[in-house]
Order: sequence, then C-alpha cells, then structure tokens
Amino acid sequence: MNAAAKAHDFVVVANRLPVDVERDAEGSISARPSPGGLVAALQPVLARRRGGWVGWPGTVGETLPSFSTEDGTTLHPVVLDEADFEEFYEGFSNATLWPLYHDLIMRPIYNAQWWQAYERVNRRFAQRVAEVTAEDGVVWVQDYQLQLVPGMLRELRPDLTIGLFMHIPFPPPSLFRQLPWREQILSGMRGADLLGFQLESCAANFRALGASKSKVRAFPISIDVEPFLAPTDTAATREKFGNPRTLLLGVDRLDYTKGILQRLEAFESLLERGLVDAESTVFVQVATPSRERLEHYRQTRSAVEEAVGRINGRFGSIGHSVVRYHHQSLRKSELIKLYQAADVMVVTPLKDGMNLVAKEYVASHADASGALVLSEFAGAAEQLNQAYLCNPHDVDSIASKVLEAIQHAGSAEARSRMHTMHQQVRTFDVQRWAEQFLKELQ
Repeated sequence: MNAAAKAHDFVVVANRLPVDVERDAEGSISARPSPGGLVAALQPVLARRRGGWVGWPGTVGETLPSFSTEDGTTLHPVVLDEADFEEFYEGFSNATLWPLYHDLIMRPIYNAQWWQAYERVNRRFAQRVAEVTAEDGVVWVQDYQLQLVPGMLRELRPDLTIGLFMHIPFPPPSLFRQLPWREQILSGMRGADLLGFQLESCAANFRALGASKSKVRAFPISIDVEPFLAPTDTAATREKFGNPRTLLLGVDRLDYTKGILQRLEAFESLLERGLVDAESTVFVQVATPSRERLEHYRQTRSAVEEAVGRINGRFGSIGHSVVRYHHQSLRKSELIKLYQAADVMVVTPLKDGMNLVAKEYVASHADASGALVLSEFAGAAEQLNQAYLCNPHDVDSIASKVLEAIQHAGSAEARSRMHTMHQQVRTFDVQRWAEQFLKELQ
C-alpha cells in the first residue's frame, strides 16, 4: 500500500480520505473504500490525471504514510490529534459553523480556542497539498471544514488553480456576520479561482458579502445512479416488516437538522386521527449514528427514541411495531433494498444543502413506482419539484403531504411525478456535476 509522496497534476482535498483505514497486527495498512457519490464522481478524474487525495484517515494521533489504492489514486493522510479532533472537528466545524450555516436551528458556540484549532488544522492541510501538487496543478477543496485552505494555498503556491465547493448551505449575510472570524473565512474562500455552491441562493448569499475575484457559481451535486438501478426482491424486503399495505421510510444521519422528530410527530398525528391504519402501515426509520459526543446530538437522539417508544406504545400491537427504528449504519446494498420496497420516502430536513437520500430513492424507482415527500428547505427540492413538498417546521404540513402521497399511490399522476424526477436524476448525475465544475474551473 505504501507510496512515496509524489507531485500530482490534480489533487482533491477533503476533511476525510475516501477510505476507511485499518492497521493489522503486523502494522500493515489496509484501506476499504468508503461509499460515497463524491468518490464515485472523482475516481475517473483522479485515475486519468495521476491524482492525489489529501484528507484525514479517521484515526486520532496516528501518523500514516502516503499509500495507493487499487485504482492508482495516491492518498496523503493528514494527522489529527485528540485536541484537533475535539476543537477543529467537533468544536469549530460542527458546533460553530454547522449550526450557523443551517440557519441557527441550534445556537452556534463562538470559542476562540476552537478558531485557533481551525486555523492550525487548515494550515496543515494547505501545507500538505502544497507539497504533493505539481507545478501549475489543479486543486479541488471540499466543504466547510477547509474554508481557509484556498487562501493559505494561494500564498504558498500562487501557480495553482484552486476550486472550492461547499456541500452545505451558505447562510444569508445577516447570519454569517455573527461569526467573529468572518473576515478571515471570507479571505480564505476568496483564495479560490472558482467557488461552487449547491444553489444559486447560496451563491447569492456569498456575493452579497462583497466583491471577490473568484468566480461564484451554483453546481447542484447529485449521485452515481447506476448502483440504484438493479432490481431487488422487494417482496422479501416487505416480508421482513410483516407485509404492510403501506411502507414508509426515512433514512438520515441522526442530526438535529434532519427533522426526524417532526416527521415522527406528523405520522403520530395521522394515526391519532385515524387517517392511517396502524395495523397495515409500517414506518421504517434508519438513523445513522453521528457526532455522538456533542450534546445537541445526544439530545436529538433521546427525543427521537422517546417518540418512537411513545408511538409504538400507543398504536402498536402484540407482534406489530408501527415504527421500526434502526440506530445503525446500513450497507448501500441494504439501503437500496429499502428504497425499492418503500411506498413513500419521507425526507424532511429543516435545512439541507442538497440531500442525496432523496435522489437515491428516486434513482431506485426506474419503474416510476413510489412517492417522495420532501422538505422545501432541502436543496434537492429545486430539482425534484415533482415531489410532495412540505414545510418541515409545520407538523400538519408534513402529515398532509404524507397522507396525499399514500392516497395517490399507484395513480397516473403519482407515476408521472416519479418518472419526471427519475429522468432528472439520471440526466444530471454526479459525473456531470464534477465535469461541469472542473470545466468551469479550468
């Protein structure tokens, strides 16, 4: 696996490497590709251009050498110690920037020590990129954890062409200006030749903060559609849940921005009013563990699990749970089975840069079956406007759209909606997204 650091014409830099790294008893490194649309989109570009990827391997305090993957991409690990992880990652990235950029759903914490860690770690990433990128090379920086890297890299390597893509929302100026270190963040971002955002509204929010030499554009990200097209045994999947007449599905990271509690309360409201039959309906909620050391996340988990218990206690029966809750990560193959078996997918984030789960569900329904209930505050709502759009802050709005989706199941209108969305996702896939960004960058 070992590979000497070498100069690359094209380098991706992201908070995480595209692999899960493990060491065996003899100390040899093994790396398992981590599933993700970004990896799928960039792999051909990396392979074609002798590419490198700079990122954190997910281990704390361990120095790892550069190593190559089977497809020939060279990975360059960046070390984070325990203080870096707590202050840069859990602290500034996820307790300061994340809530600020998601419209203050939770109150951001402004901590000067966390900011110093953010600067320190961003500089470490920038220095690593500067070391491994060839003269006149192209660097593509990913997301909110590394917003200082473009500016730092511009000072270290003025010969480079630098792009930055923000996967999460970018807030309006009235919110962004709360940040005590706003000028430093803006200066870092403006070091990029091209700044990409999910939506034109996010790009407009950035432009409103003042002039920049960077090109600022919207590039809505998408998915690698191919894995979702192969049919699965939906009857066998539904059998596991007792062959319900209606199978509802939610798949999210367990994050306070995802609106899981509100959708459960909407479902409870439908059961309460007798609009949905508890005996013939199952709601499957997959909640992937996330940032579990942070208090807001522990509170969110507690509230969600309390709601699940209450609903099952009120409306379940012996041998039948009306909500099936899974607090675990599932393999992509298992998710695809659930997507294809579900009659209604319920995606209700309070705020989301894009939300690729919505696109994965749509991709899984090439036969135009199924229905998507989607928050109007998910970036995906701009492309998937044939979904049943709801206000995720309004439990009645979610409930009415879920009911509408159930009642219209199998109708010509429902099939037309899903067909239109499926074609959109197949046409504007993640490869097209990457090609458009890189074409504009160069």
